[in-house]
Amino acid sequence: QVQLVESGGGLVQAGGSLRLSCAASGRTFSRYVMGWFRQAPGEERAFVACITGSGRSTLYGDSVKGRFTISRDNAKNTVYLQMNSLKPEDTAVYYCAARDGYISARYYSRDEYDSWGQGTQVTVSS
Repeated sequence: QVQLVESGGGLVQAGGSLRLSCAASGRTFSRYVMGWFRQAPGEERAFVACITGSGRSTLYGDSVKGRFTISRDNAKNTVYLQMNSLKPEDTAVYYCAARDGYISARYYSRDEYDSWGQGTQVTVSS
C-alpha cells in the first residue's frame, strides 16, 4: 500500500477555485491509478475523478465534468485536483485514493482502491 496525504482544502465562495494536492509515499507512484472521491454529511462517498499511472487518461463524475481537472506529477509523487466554478453542492470532505495496477471497469467504486488519505474539507459558501 501507499501512504497518502491530502492538502489544499478550505473555504471558498461559490464560483471560486481551489486546488487540492495529494502526496504519496514510495518509489513506485507511477504504477498507481489515482482517484479523488468526496463525501458530504449523510451521504455515501462518491467518485469525483481518476487518472491512470501515466497520466494519459482521465475519467470524471458527471457532476464535475468541465469544472474539475485531475492531473499528476510522477516526479513529485503528487496528484492534483483543480476545482473551478465551485458550487455549494461541492461542499464535502475530499479523499485521495490509490489503486495498484490498471484502471478497472468499476473505477467509480471505492472498493476498487487500495489506499486512502485522511481527507481534506472543502466548503463552498453561497
